Amino acid sequence: MRHTIAILLENAAGSLSRVAGLFSARAYNIESLSVAPTEDPTVSRLTLVTRGSPEMVEQIVKQLNKLLDVIRLIDLNEGLAIERELLLIKIRATGAEQRAEIARLADIYGGRIVDVTESSYIVEMTGTGDKLDAFIDTVSARRILEVVRSGAVGILRGTKALRA
Repeated sequence: MRHTIAILLENAAGSLSRVAGLFSARAYNIESLSVAPTEDPTVSRLTLVTRGSPEMVEQIVKQLNKLLDVIRLIDLNEGLAIERELLLIKIRATGAEQRAEIARLADIYGGRIVDVTESSYIVEMTGTGDKLDAFIDTVSARRILEVVRSGAVGILRGTKALRA
């Protein structure tokens, strides 16, 4: 089962390394990792996606809570959460017909063209991983020049919040 864990972490050298080391030492895989400072520059929010049984995730949460750099964490699967990723995709677009098709697909999927050259478009899109996968699958593989995706980020719905 897929789990998204949000972690408030001290924004200090080695903090991220210790979290990653915990996963490595126990042979757990990190599918996605996204880290950025919060409104407090001394605290970062880390969003981590992993797969495993409920027992494995419970063990991960217990081990993460033991790390000194971890301020607080929450498994976003425990409540209703909104999760998004960012996609930047460079697509070969040489003829008027191809350009029109890419613009139409970007519009259908809620993306927008952020760069245009004589031979390519760069499309920016946010959404669930499944939505981004579907867009990539819809675009002909031989027309894709480059794909860049962020890790997943998520937030619980309602008034419950992960705060220091």
